[in-house]
Amino acid sequence: MTSHRLSFAIFGNVYQPKKSASIRRILSNLSARGAEVSMDRAFYRFLMRDGGADIEVARVFDGDDFRADFAISMGGDGTFLKAAARVGAKQIPIVGVNMGRMGFLADVSPDEIDNCLDSLHRGDYTVDDRGVLLIDTGTAVPGTACALNDVAILKRDDASMITIRASIDGQYLTTYQADGLIVSTPTGSTAYSLSNGGPIIVPGTPVFALTAVAPHSLNIRPIVIADSSVLTLQVESRSHNFLVAADGRSEKCAEGTDITIRKAPYKVRIVKRSGTSYYDTLRRKMMWGADSRE
Repeated sequence: MTSHRLSFAIFGNVYQPKKSASIRRILSNLSARGAEVSMDRAFYRFLMRDGGADIEVARVFDGDDFRADFAISMGGDGTFLKAAARVGAKQIPIVGVNMGRMGFLADVSPDEIDNCLDSLHRGDYTVDDRGVLLIDTGTAVPGTACALNDVAILKRDDASMITIRASIDGQYLTTYQADGLIVSTPTGSTAYSLSNGGPIIVPGTPVFALTAVAPHSLNIRPIVIADSSVLTLQVESRSHNFLVAADGRSEKCAEGTDITIRKAPYKVRIVKRSGTSYYDTLRRKMMWGADSRE
């Protein structure tokens, strides 16, 4: 049982109708325990616009100007990824409350909120440390410096492929002619990479996966490399520019930009309640064992 006053930073989805009962339940539970609550300004304004006159928090913050014992992400896995980018190297454990379908990252349902918060105060939880990708394009690109799921190098035009020359630790690997290339962590292996034929990798495995998007050659297959490797990419494009997307946050880069991708020096910490299992979630999401017969 924790003896000190816990503090929480709350992030939320501002693009879908809010689940007012859930956010009020969280705030009520935390208030009853004397917890200190801060909220992301965009989420706070969204709630207030939608009749949130009774929502009270200790402070509202912008960017990474917050401190807390725990961060709470209210939304889906996309909202969780945005919260993780904001938490960055702060090493604050993140709780993912899923406001829609079950997610891999946001795996606490609204009905489980009270029990989850009780567990946090009792200290009855574990923390999963997940590896993060660090991207260097040689320039400061706000919002795309790190990725918990994946980094995607993608074409911008509708017709032409891009050419991506890939080297690992200075050793030439191959040149991809494709619509793009996905570099995925184990956490992100069940996301964009999987939809392009990439492997499922159990979180905690010290590897990254490289998966091409619509490659020109059928000989190109996904490859798994050690996460201690440094990946260097050089991109050519008929449109002379391309996209670099980190967990869906994309920026345009000019042709000739050298991209370096390596393991970040910190982890993203994800709160897992006792009794929960990645394999249970994987089995349900993939519907393994489900009888599809009518």
